[in-house]
Amino acid sequence: MGEMANQPNAKAPEAGRKVSRRGLTRDALVASACGLFVVFMVGASYAAVPFYNWFCRATGFNGTTQVATAAPTGAPLERKISVRFDSNVGPGLPWKFEPEQTEIEVKLGEVVTVFYTVTNQAARTTSAQAAYNVTPLTVGAYFQKINCFCFTEQTMGPGEKREMPVVFYVDPALADDSENDTLKTITLSYTFYPMRDPPKPLASSEPDKRKGNL
Repeated sequence: MGEMANQPNAKAPEAGRKVSRRGLTRDALVASACGLFVVFMVGASYAAVPFYNWFCRATGFNGTTQVATAAPTGAPLERKISVRFDSNVGPGLPWKFEPEQTEIEVKLGEVVTVFYTVTNQAARTTSAQAAYNVTPLTVGAYFQKINCFCFTEQTMGPGEKREMPVVFYVDPALADDSENDTLKTITLSYTFYPMRDPPKPLASSEPDKRKGNL
């Protein structure tokens, strides 16, 4: 009888071990799930940046201008819009940056070329790239740039001065947008930001390619 009374107690440690194993397995699954979630969120955050940039370019959201491959096929409309030009330089960039004209008047669908002047005021080679947008933000989808210095990184030698063209037109489709019936002025704004690691300057024996660097 004494041996039979002790038998249930003998199984208790084994049951405890099974519960412990189940608990460890459950904790491991929870930890793995949390780890996978963190990896997914980090990956999603990196993917969101190029997706957001693509979305802005495709829709003109937040004043992002469009990139056109050619001039419009039809004749310009008679309706005119004033386009103002704004220029800014980010902290730490020793450049002087300004438009040659602060404002012009253009017809819808008219292809126009304007110039900005940039001077590297440092005694060293510096590099930068421009960010841009237009205001009002709702007209980004109609502002079409055919060529622009903002598409590529710019490198300037010590004391170098350069003219940088922008070729653009305002899409005639703007005339069909009732929300912009009273629109009279668009502002195109650029800000140059310094690049951390500027490339080495070209050798003095190489030809000057600045005119093709848009």
